[in-house]
Amino acid sequence: MVRVGGSNGSDSRDAAESTTPRAVKASATRKAYLNLVLPLFITSVIAYMDRINLSYAALTMNGDLGFTAEIFGMGAGLFFAGYVLFEIPGALIAEKYSPKLWIARIMITWGVASGMMAFVSTVWEFYVLRFLLGAAEASLYPVLYSCCIPRWFSVEERPKAIALMLTSLQVSNILGAPLAGWLIGIPFLHFKGWQVMFLLEALPAVIFGFIIVRWMADWPREATWLTGPEKQFLTERFERELALKNAVKRYTVWQALRDREVLKLCGVYFLWITGFWGFGFWMPTVLKAASGWSNLEVGWMIVLPMCLSLGFMIWIANHSSKTGEQRWHGAIGMFLAAAGLLLGTLTSQPILAFLFMCLAAIGVYAPFGVWWSYPTTFLSGPAAAGAIGLINSCGNLGGFVGPYLTGFLKDLTGSFTSAWLYLACSLACAGFGMLTFQRRSGAPRQNEARAVC
Repeated sequence: MVRVGGSNGSDSRDAAESTTPRAVKASATRKAYLNLVLPLFITSVIAYMDRINLSYAALTMNGDLGFTAEIFGMGAGLFFAGYVLFEIPGALIAEKYSPKLWIARIMITWGVASGMMAFVSTVWEFYVLRFLLGAAEASLYPVLYSCCIPRWFSVEERPKAIALMLTSLQVSNILGAPLAGWLIGIPFLHFKGWQVMFLLEALPAVIFGFIIVRWMADWPREATWLTGPEKQFLTERFERELALKNAVKRYTVWQALRDREVLKLCGVYFLWITGFWGFGFWMPTVLKAASGWSNLEVGWMIVLPMCLSLGFMIWIANHSSKTGEQRWHGAIGMFLAAAGLLLGTLTSQPILAFLFMCLAAIGVYAPFGVWWSYPTTFLSGPAAAGAIGLINSCGNLGGFVGPYLTGFLKDLTGSFTSAWLYLACSLACAGFGMLTFQRRSGAPRQNEARAVC
C-alpha cells in the first residue's frame, strides 16, 4: 500500500514538472528539431547534392561533350538565372498556402530536371536544362528561412536551428564528393559515369517529395506529434513575436522590398554568393589541376574542408545565439574565405594550396546560420517571404556571375589566379558590408527570456 501511494505521488510530481513552462519549451523545441529541422535538413542535402554534382561531372563530362571552361561556367550560372525569376512568387505562394506542399512540388520537379541532365548532348540542351533546374528549385531556401523556421523557433534560437539545417551543405559534399568521384568512373550499359551519377542522384528528390508531406506540419497547431500545451506555447510565442515586430513597424511586402536594410542585405549577399559559388563549382577542378590527384582522390580530399567548415559554422551560430551579436559573426567568415583564396594564388605547392582551400571553405560556409536569422528579426509573414526571396535572388545572380567569370577568366588567362583574386575581393567586400548592418537581436532576446520565465 505504501509503495502504491508513493508511486502515485511520484507520478503526480512528474506530471506537474512536465507541464511547467520550461519543460514544455524544452519538449516542444526537441520535437521541432526532430520533425521540422530534420526533414528540412534531408531536403537541403538532396537539393545541394543535385546542385553541385555538376562540378564533379565536369571532370569527365566537359571532355566528352567538348565543353570549354566558359561554356561550363555559363551552364553552371544559368541555374541561378532560372532561380531568380521564380524566387519571390514562390515564397509568397508558400507563405499564403502551404510550405510543405510547395517544398514537395519543388523536390519532385527538380528531381525530374536533374535526371534529364544525363541525356545532355549539346551546349543548348545543357543551358536549357540548367535553367529549368533552377526554375524548379526556385524559392526552396526562402521558404525554409521565412515560412518554416520562424513558426517554430524564437529569434534567439534561429541561428542555431538554421545552422544545423544548413550543415546539409557540407554533409552533401561529404557524402556526395566521394560518391560522385566514384560514380563518374563507372559506366553502366551505354551510359557514361557522369550520366549514371545524374540519374541515380535525381531519384531521392522525387521520392522524398512525397515523404515530406506526411512528415512535416505547416503550423504548430496542425502538428499531431505535439501535445496541447506544446502547440499552445509555440503558437503564442510566434504571435507574441509578431505583435512586437508590428508594434515597431508593420511592413507590407512592397515596403520590405524597398527597405534600406533589405537592400543592403541584397548587395552583400550578391558579393558573398559570387565568391561562394565561384569557389564551390570550380573547387574540384582547381584541386585536381593543382594536385594531379585522380577523380576519386579529389572526391575524398574534399571531405576534409567540408568537415572543418561544418564544425566552424555550428560554433559560429551557437556563439552568436549566446552573445546576441550577428555582424562580426558573419563578417569573420568572409575575411577568412578571402584570405584563403588570396593565399592560394601565391603558392604552387599542392599541400599548401589544399590547406588554403580548406581555409576558404571554412570561411564561405561559416556565416549561413547567422545570416538567415537576421531578416526575421524585423520581418515576418509575407513581408519576410518577399524580402528573403529578393535577397536570395540577388545572391543567385552572384551564383551566375561567380562561376561564369571564373570560367571566363580561366580561358582568358590560362590559369585560375585572376579568378581567385576576383572572388577574394568579392568576399572581402561582403565582409565589410556585413559590418554595416544594424544591431537588432537584443530586444527580441530579452522579450523572449521574460516570456519563457
